[in-house]
Amino acid sequence: MAKAIDTIIRHSMVMTIGTFASRILGLIRETIIAAFFGATRQLDAFLVAYTLANLARQLLAEGALSATFVPVFSRALSAQGETRAKELGRQALTLLIVIGLFVVCLGIILSPQLVSLIAPGFSGEEAALAVSFTKRLFPFLLIISLSALVMGVLNSLGSFFVPAVAPAVSNVVFIVVVLFFYEKFGISALPVAVLAGGVSQFCVQWIWSAWRGFVLYPTKINRADDELKTMMRLFLPYVVGLSFNQLHPIISRVMGSFLEAGSISVLNYADRLLQLPLGLFVIAISQAVLPTLSKVSSNKDEFVEIFRDSLRFSFFLILPISIMAVIFSPEAVNCVFYRGAFDDWAWRATSQSLAIYSLGLLGMALTNVTLRAIYACGLPKGAMLVTSSTVVVNFLISASTMRWLSYRGLALGVACAFTSGAFLGISYLAKATGKSLKIFNLKWCAKLALSACLLVLFSIAYKFLLPYPFGRSTIAKALWLIGAGVLGVSVYGFITLFCRLQEWKWIIRSIKGED
Repeated sequence: MAKAIDTIIRHSMVMTIGTFASRILGLIRETIIAAFFGATRQLDAFLVAYTLANLARQLLAEGALSATFVPVFSRALSAQGETRAKELGRQALTLLIVIGLFVVCLGIILSPQLVSLIAPGFSGEEAALAVSFTKRLFPFLLIISLSALVMGVLNSLGSFFVPAVAPAVSNVVFIVVVLFFYEKFGISALPVAVLAGGVSQFCVQWIWSAWRGFVLYPTKINRADDELKTMMRLFLPYVVGLSFNQLHPIISRVMGSFLEAGSISVLNYADRLLQLPLGLFVIAISQAVLPTLSKVSSNKDEFVEIFRDSLRFSFFLILPISIMAVIFSPEAVNCVFYRGAFDDWAWRATSQSLAIYSLGLLGMALTNVTLRAIYACGLPKGAMLVTSSTVVVNFLISASTMRWLSYRGLALGVACAFTSGAFLGISYLAKATGKSLKIFNLKWCAKLALSACLLVLFSIAYKFLLPYPFGRSTIAKALWLIGAGVLGVSVYGFITLFCRLQEWKWIIRSIKGED
């Protein structure tokens, strides 16, 4: 039988293909927003409102729900079959609708207080606009929570492509709504576009799940259901633990509201660019890891082996992306956003923010995989420890550097936070399992260091020998960036292959589907 890491990589590749379309469309969406609204207080107000709705979504839907539902559902599916899994999935759907409706109503009622909390620097018209947007966007929480539940079911069934491509449909709907209604409604078209996109994302996944014979609908909750009890018992602790993880955008929004106008917007644009590699590779690996680790959580030796291999593969994959993101951040931002209301200041500020964010890309990757392993083990205290530590580090660095680094200090806080969180999470799991992980041995690190140094040299040489075509068309700029990417991947790939890194064997076996 094929190694578990081969299966994880194969599923990750499938997700990457589906996610690629979504991320490209997401960049197009952000490009349209940048061209129409630039980096303004009006857009800042929308982003604050979207942050609140998105925060609740990530905390309840993609956070605590994923952490509690997928491990329990995967084990039930493996041990008791599809009939039992369907029953559990439908009860979870009912529970989610009840909790989601309650949170949506509460969020709408408390919108003024929430806006004051997340953006205390807002006042007058911009604060009123943020409150109005927040009330309109909170139903997005329920819609996308239902979508996340269906995604968890499909992932547990071994279906990864449709859940990965569903956000692409959402982005298409968003873009169409904005293009059609921008002239008439201005920035007020954005909340409508968000809600329409969320509905389409849910529908695509629900239809695919039903086509596969897994029809999800609300049903009566059986309070004596042991698996459902386990989910409910873990849900609140995970909500508390993951709530810390969701404070990072709030820290940026709160502190950014005291900085120069547009600070929140440029950090958002930089984050959107960073989401491309995160979604294509990091999230793909972590989502594929969770069901696999959940099924072997009782076997410590197998669990540790899969976790170690997943971490090493993530590091191997993300290292060159992080390096190239730092080096080519000005060119990437210029190509994607520099048009319309997006001026020189916004370009420079977004480029600097992206470069600093990218320094923490490896930490983000390792933290993501590590948290999935903690979820699979059912260790809410571990998740709370890791996430709370990252918030403390982020707050301390952001607060101490924002006066002299401005928005750059906020980006630095995020990068340092996730890097420290990765080390803490790995140490915690090693102690929890009682096993020595032996992830970063000296020989492996030396080979990667050599590959990274050569990648840096070739990337810098490319910039100097073939200058970026600033005055040319977007196509010419995109081709220049593609050339930089091809060169970087080729150099890194050749050196790591020459050094005979084991990760290449995993990739080849995954592509061939060897047993």
